[in-house]
Amino acid sequence: MYCSECREKVEVPAEGFRLTFGRTADRTHYSFSCPLCGAAVRKPAGEKIVAALTEAGVRTMRLVPADQ
Repeated sequence: MYCSECREKVEVPAEGFRLTFGRTADRTHYSFSCPLCGAAVRKPAGEKIVAALTEAGVRTMRLVPADQ
């Protein structure tokens, strides 16, 4: 995993990730805090990443429209 801010390769345990399901597949992303620089990192999550993170037991959140 690479940090978008400091560009370093980092290892983050499953507990350090959050997988967020958007209203559509193209709005699904994962996020974590970089253990080296502390930056909040957010990256798009395609099907393979969603499957891997889900299997690893990463915390998930589902975004819903405000009117629901």
